Amino acid sequence: MKQILQSFKTGITELAELPSPTVKKGQVLIQTTRSLVSLGTERMLVEFGKASLIQKARQQPDKVKMVLDKIKAEGLMPTLETVFNKLEQPLPLGYCNVGKVIEVGEGVKDFKIGDRVASNGQHAEFVAIPQNLVAHIPDNVTDEEASFTVIGAIGLQGIRLLNPTFGETVVVIGLGLIGLLTAEMLLANGCTVIGYDLDDAKVAIAKEKGIIAFNPAKGDNPVKFVQNRTNSIGADAVIITASAKSNDIVSDAANMSRKRGRIILVGVIGLNLSRAEFYEKELSFQVSCSYGPGRYDDNYEQKGIDYPLAFVRWTEKRNFETVLNAIATGRLKVKNLITETIEIENYLEIYGNIGNSKSIASILKYSEDNKPEHSIVVATKEISQSKGKIAIIGAGNFSKMTMLPALKNTNADIQHIVSAGGVNGTALAQKHNIAKSSTDYDEVLEDKNVDIVMITTRHNLHASMVVKALEKDKHVFVEKPLALNLEELSLIEEAYKKSKGSLMIGFNRRFSPHIDKMKSLLGSSQMNIIATMNAGEIPANVWVHDMLVGGGRIIGEACHYMDLIVFLSGSKIKAVCMNAMGENPQENTDSASILLKLENGSTGVINYYSNGSKAYSKERLEVYSQERTLVMDNFMKTSGYGFKGFNKLKTKLDKGHRNQFKKIVDQANTGKGVALIPYEELINVTRASFMAIESLKTGGWVTV
Repeated sequence: MKQILQSFKTGITELAELPSPTVKKGQVLIQTTRSLVSLGTERMLVEFGKASLIQKARQQPDKVKMVLDKIKAEGLMPTLETVFNKLEQPLPLGYCNVGKVIEVGEGVKDFKIGDRVASNGQHAEFVAIPQNLVAHIPDNVTDEEASFTVIGAIGLQGIRLLNPTFGETVVVIGLGLIGLLTAEMLLANGCTVIGYDLDDAKVAIAKEKGIIAFNPAKGDNPVKFVQNRTNSIGADAVIITASAKSNDIVSDAANMSRKRGRIILVGVIGLNLSRAEFYEKELSFQVSCSYGPGRYDDNYEQKGIDYPLAFVRWTEKRNFETVLNAIATGRLKVKNLITETIEIENYLEIYGNIGNSKSIASILKYSEDNKPEHSIVVATKEISQSKGKIAIIGAGNFSKMTMLPALKNTNADIQHIVSAGGVNGTALAQKHNIAKSSTDYDEVLEDKNVDIVMITTRHNLHASMVVKALEKDKHVFVEKPLALNLEELSLIEEAYKKSKGSLMIGFNRRFSPHIDKMKSLLGSSQMNIIATMNAGEIPANVWVHDMLVGGGRIIGEACHYMDLIVFLSGSKIKAVCMNAMGENPQENTDSASILLKLENGSTGVINYYSNGSKAYSKERLEVYSQERTLVMDNFMKTSGYGFKGFNKLKTKLDKGHRNQFKKIVDQANTGKGVALIPYEELINVTRASFMAIESLKTGGWVTV
């Protein structure tokens, strides 16, 4: 399929050829007929992409601080590599999509094949969208008109926050597309609407709609204009839909408001507020969040859990439906806002000079003859008879920044990369000379040329994907964790017993030169091991904290150190006891201490903390045995105390990824699979991570 992408590295806007998305549970697959270009938002993204590195940094000072902290902790080159990899990730453009449903996912009840729908889908021939971000189009609304749904909902949400009453005077600053739609909906709400913009054409359209509109560049002072129109009372409310870096706009909004007036920000402006301007009038100021309640809430958007109408009357989906109803009944007229309709293939007529575009609304038109294809050829490669052909499942940060760079200098023969939307997978396929980009995991498993499946998806998908691959007798590498619970682990164990394939978890740290050196020095005696992970805070709404999706950070990441302790001690874990910080430790699994008893009498302590400084080393390992001590600092320095002939080992940051993947590829190319770690240890460590959570609940030791 064709899709419009923006590169933040090169600044190029391109019409890319990508595999079509597959529909998932709770989604509908839509064949696009029209999409609307949001010139304000998309202009900002295109111009950001074209900016130099220094200009990008100036626009994101918070990100610069994060980069500096990362340099202190991990070094300059690894940090720069991370930054450049981030910039290489293409961004899909667009969020105002119209089309027809061609496939319905499991659990979707409100839509059927053939329905005309509006959604926040991108500029792509096919989009897979969760059901709470899709709305039915009334029969008397054309596809062109329906393409205004989502952008109209942005303005509508600003109005809902404003809560205007009949007869109030409301000023709309910025008469671009969102501003014009907002102003017209305010008129329908019984308000007197004043609007202004620096573009005469937009002012003229506003006047035609009954808005009191003017261009301040023609001599009118915005504050005085509003004061004169309101008998010096001032506006009851102001909605800012403009896009500008200046702080003057919010200052004008404050000065033109009456006492206790309301100001709502929908656009993007400078926000250096004057306390005096707001203090003297007791003004309220609020920033509007996109389409409405439910936005950025995974439970609502991705899992399809609706907010009860009696308590949340207007969700983002219900805002979509309201805009469509307003268009259907004629209360919102959008046809006269359409400047141009362009075939998708001619997208550069819009994007080629988007910075100087005077269009109000540009609409892209799509062919309805194409069929979805879930796999595309990216690089032509001969199929050899050698073993070790790889399919990578997942094109997120780990694949992009860690695994593929580590595989680069090996003899890895990568035939497929699978990603949910096809965008990231195709970009990585192009960069790393991977033969095919796909969105269909099951289709890739049917390729008999694929020997190895490497899984790096979100954690909740690991177990089912491992089982499917083992059932096809594939060799399976899965980035930790292997599973999220005992039920999933049991299914994997059953599949493994019947499979001709092998299994490996990405416990890369045991392959670091620092751990290799420690292992060679320690021997097989009993030992005490203390591992400290200064993991850093991850916001509470990130998927890794969701026990059903990410499994939490102990199962998802602290398992690394359980494996290290098993490896160094040469013994499996037999019991676990975990305690976490706070009055309700069961609710806090990312700042915890875990005690381990090992079968050979050794002990382990894992301190996994999220509340430390990011400038401090992220990982530290101490081993005490036979009056000797080893201390490893952040996989860059290992110091020995009491060892004859060993004092110190220094390297660049090396967590063992490159060595791990080289060993996997070398072994797999001989037909021996990917198992570098004994299967029993993989299962033992996975069980121990589950038992740590169980221990937290019960408050005592739990046998593995």
